Amino acid sequence: MHVLVATDGRLTAEQVSAFVVPLTAGGGTVTVLTVVEVPHSFLAEMRAQYGEQGPPEVVGDNEYVGVSHGGKAPFGWPGDLAMIDRYREDKKAQRCMPLVDALRSSGVSADSKVLESEQTARAILDEIEESGCDLVVIGSHGQGFFEGLLGSTGTKIARQAPCGVLLVRNRDS
Repeated sequence: MHVLVATDGRLTAEQVSAFVVPLTAGGGTVTVLTVVEVPHSFLAEMRAQYGEQGPPEVVGDNEYVGVSHGGKAPFGWPGDLAMIDRYREDKKAQRCMPLVDALRSSGVSADSKVLESEQTARAILDEIEESGCDLVVIGSHGQGFFEGLLGSTGTKIARQAPCGVLLVRNRDS
């Protein structure tokens, strides 16, 4: 059985383990997935948080965009990719790795993945299709009336997923 656990960081290791470990006891794999929104407009915010990142190794001149704007890196600076990579790795460490570590310590084969998208539900649904998973575990945070009208990510996945969906209620909601 292949289980996809989609998280925004609010699912706890205990919640995920309680459901996923028994389901995969006979063997199987788990992928813990998080989706981050990284439009290039956030680069300035990331630079403020992480500082300027060194440029990656450049193989050819056509891959380099020079820094000639008063010392400020223009859009397209080679460090942009390093900044986004660092952001993705931080989100993976924060959101996915506690779940992966808990599952692995329970004997479950688990890995993690980070996707970039401005449409979280669509990215998760695409991953479900590509990976051919048998079950999706996703949190339901119960934000109230407006969430029901607008549709949460969990609700969208439950309605459109081609496989089983387990909605896990966040205890803090």
